[in-house]
Amino acid sequence: MEILAFGVQSDERPLLEKAFAGHHDIRCLDVFLDEDTALIAAGHEVISTSVNASLNNRVLQTLAAGGTQFIAQRSTGFNNIDLQVAERLGLTVARVSYYSPYSVAEFAWTLAMAVNRRIVRAAGRTRDFDFRLDGLLGRDLHGRTAGVLGTGKIGEAFARIAHGFGMRLLGWDVAENPACVELGMEYVDKDRLLAESDLVSLHVPLLPATEHLIGAAQLKSMKDDAILVNSSRGGLIDTEALVGELRQGRFAGVGLDVYEAEAGLFFLDKSIQGIEDDTLARLVTFPNVVVTSHQAYYTVDAVGEIIATTLQNVLDYTEGRRSENVLVPVLPSTT
Repeated sequence: MEILAFGVQSDERPLLEKAFAGHHDIRCLDVFLDEDTALIAAGHEVISTSVNASLNNRVLQTLAAGGTQFIAQRSTGFNNIDLQVAERLGLTVARVSYYSPYSVAEFAWTLAMAVNRRIVRAAGRTRDFDFRLDGLLGRDLHGRTAGVLGTGKIGEAFARIAHGFGMRLLGWDVAENPACVELGMEYVDKDRLLAESDLVSLHVPLLPATEHLIGAAQLKSMKDDAILVNSSRGGLIDTEALVGELRQGRFAGVGLDVYEAEAGLFFLDKSIQGIEDDTLARLVTFPNVVVTSHQAYYTVDAVGEIIATTLQNVLDYTEGRRSENVLVPVLPSTT
């Protein structure tokens, strides 16, 4: 059968086509799945979506009416999918439960070091042959405190790097990770972690309970010269509150690979028409802020694992198997 894949990046396309060769045909589209593009899927039993797809009630209804029965999401996160509606419509939905945690953890550290050592500003200056050091003063992270919110596989990988820097480790999670404890991590409540950490990195999923995990009160409780990094999900931070704190001159640096209103912006070229999002437009003007477009996972290793798992999810569906990657437990008929 032909699989229709939405939101495929140019680097990703040849990897997808190579992986699916000999199994199923795959047609790759660079457009994202939303209410305007859902009709394209008509006649395709199986589709694949990216993390920035919008699979709300209307989109899912359109997909089901067009004959779609299986959705293979090429990401770990699935907060963009209304699973209750999908189940009611009889759709099977699967995700990628696991891929290289190092890709995201290493990128989180890239953001941390970029804002700490003013790399973006320094690189921009040297292009103009301005070699002054004014305004580029960073600080050693050795001996300082790293707070890790979420100590699963990615949080653990981040903590291992922090341990290599010689940092004190504080952790917060619903359960302790023994590997992090072995590194010397002390598990504390969120308020203490935010108050004592020089560097705070977020590695938790976006759920109703974690939306705006870092809100106005939490931001105010952090050190004035703290570094805040988010490479997980944009909705974990109240961006309006963050902008308010930045306006007051707080924080040594903020590194964001995600943004709570990134859908319809990230992965697209908006350089000509500009954007209407005043909050994001203001956010990127702060000299101590670096924003990237949800690229932490984007390594050949991680993308390769994501595609391999997506292929396996499709094969499991077409051959009547079920795996741990299935989010909506509606199995296809094997008759």
